[in-house]
Amino acid sequence: MNKWFELLIGLVLIVISVYAWGMNSWGFGTAALEFLKGGIIWIILMIGLLFIVLGISDLKD
Repeated sequence: MNKWFELLIGLVLIVISVYAWGMNSWGFGTAALEFLKGGIIWIILMIGLLFIVLGISDLKD
């Protein structure tokens, strides 16, 4: 992938996940859906961090 594209995707995923985490207005009421929502947020955060690390690694080359 392009190094700038990886950095952009990583930043977008992190911003979206932090925004969704902060808003907390999805309307899910049950504990199971809250657990699922929390898991999805963490997965998106980790993928975003992965893209940022890959982009920084490509910048060094």
